[in-house]
Amino acid sequence: MSNRAVLEVIALDAEDAIAAQAGGADRLELVTDMAADGLTPSRETYARVRAAVDLPLRVMLRLTDGFTADDVEALQRVAGDLRSEGADEFVLGFLDADGHPDLTVLEQLAAELEGCRWTFHRAIDHAADRAALRKQLADLPGLDTYLTAGSAAGVDTGLDTLRAEAGLRGEPGHEQQLLVGGGLRLDHVPALRAAGVDAFHIGGAARPAGWSSPVAQGAVRAWRRALDTDAA
Repeated sequence: MSNRAVLEVIALDAEDAIAAQAGGADRLELVTDMAADGLTPSRETYARVRAAVDLPLRVMLRLTDGFTADDVEALQRVAGDLRSEGADEFVLGFLDADGHPDLTVLEQLAAELEGCRWTFHRAIDHAADRAALRKQLADLPGLDTYLTAGSAAGVDTGLDTLRAEAGLRGEPGHEQQLLVGGGLRLDHVPALRAAGVDAFHIGGAARPAGWSSPVAQGAVRAWRRALDTDAA
């Protein structure tokens, strides 16, 4: 199906990854410690997940909660270790104290990730000016996706922003794919698909029993069906 929407699912381990793939996920975001909104998993976890599934894996690069980079050299080392294990897709995003993109850090990490594709995550929803951020990051190599709810408060609040940005796809600063996630529900899908959104990201929605429980294959399959039905 040429207009099939991308479904990305957060995985914490191989069990999650296997269930997400069986449910129809197209890609995984691999993280640890969701209490801190998702941090970098261990190299060993990456290796186990990579051995368990053949889906694309985007690995989180964030060592502490929040949107500041802290130890850039540590981030570079972790990125290098993961790359040596075979990782070639990543998720990252750092802001300075004023809510502007931390270009120094982002440029250093983009250089470390040369040849890799990566997502700028929901730091965009906390930026002082999201349109300015997109323009500032437009030429960073490898950046092909923005993960966003349209608002720091989630998709309910950000729907109008998401619709507007979907309509700008391909224009300067909007060449990247819009990956919608953050309080996303199935009832949001029709309006987002109608606006042209073609990529969706779920975490808690894939775990009806909560974050202490693994990804549920049936929950992922319900999302797959919903996205495919809307495409049809």
